[in-house]
Amino acid sequence: MAGKALHTKSIWKSNLLSDIRIAKQAGFGALEMAGTKVWDYLEAGCTPETVKEALAQYDMRIISINDIAHVERTDDDNIARMLRETETLSAFAREVGCDCIQLVPLCALEGRPEEEVIELTAKNIRRICDIGARYGVRFQLEPVAWSPIHSLRTAKLLIDAVGRDNFGTVIDFWHLWYGAETTSDDVRALDPSLIYHIHFCDGRRNAPGTVCDETVLRGCYAGEGDIPLTEWVQAVKDTGYDGWWSYELVSAKHWQADTAAVAAETSRLLDRYVFDKA
Repeated sequence: MAGKALHTKSIWKSNLLSDIRIAKQAGFGALEMAGTKVWDYLEAGCTPETVKEALAQYDMRIISINDIAHVERTDDDNIARMLRETETLSAFAREVGCDCIQLVPLCALEGRPEEEVIELTAKNIRRICDIGARYGVRFQLEPVAWSPIHSLRTAKLLIDAVGRDNFGTVIDFWHLWYGAETTSDDVRALDPSLIYHIHFCDGRRNAPGTVCDETVLRGCYAGEGDIPLTEWVQAVKDTGYDGWWSYELVSAKHWQADTAAVAAETSRLLDRYVFDKA
């Protein structure tokens, strides 16, 4: 059954426990929790038990922790770092009833042949997936607009190369649209079993020759940007996907606004665009 989730990067200045309450009060049923909030929470000496109590109090769940980044890197230090992060976050996820962690390959392999980028990244992700499997955790790829793996085409190549049944992808509207290779028809043709979650959002592209600042280009509510949202929403629905839709607002401007007001507005916009509620 489709559900409505808040990606807590939308309310970046709030902390983990406050996010649970704010999301519930705004009408969400779940959260995708920004990974930095989890690390801040754990590094302060706080325990998963308190998170479980808050989730139970508000009848909420965490559906994903976002993210483990730079999973394409091949140097020993970064491989050790990502495996440590995987172990810690997988253990936390299991404790709080979360079954998914997001993986983000970025630009360390930029300029290399695509086949090499896919294989080197897949090698790391196979190790990550095998750790997560011990905890009942799966992993969603986020194709990032400015990275070598930036489209559904390259995402499917990577999923095939990894060859693990606990690895799929998130459909992030802005990243895939900004990357300019993926169309709504490509989304419509995707096997829904590979879609773990949806990141619903609007945004713009920067003008040629100007800097791509994601926190500015995504600094708008649904309907204020340039993504054909109705078309992309319908494409996802046409796949047969029936899972969680997360509103992700990556906006420096909105991070300085009232977090409860931002959560309420993103909830209202998900109702309007996805769940056909006025």
